[in-house]
Amino acid sequence: MPKMKSNRGAKKRFKVSATGKIKHRRNYKSHILTKKSSKRKRQLRKYRYVHDSDMGRVESMLLLK
Repeated sequence: MPKMKSNRGAKKRFKVSATGKIKHRRNYKSHILTKKSSKRKRQLRKYRYVHDSDMGRVESMLLLK
């Protein structure tokens, strides 16, 4: 049986923290930034953790389980 392949797109978008949580970059920060406020753009810089309900799906894409 061949090896399982991880989802390469997910591999580039998610990072696993030292505690085992999965971080991802926020969306709405790539274009059409002129109409967005400075506060909103500043808050979008921060990384966010994947929600508990989505952890299973992301872990299976990254072959963590």
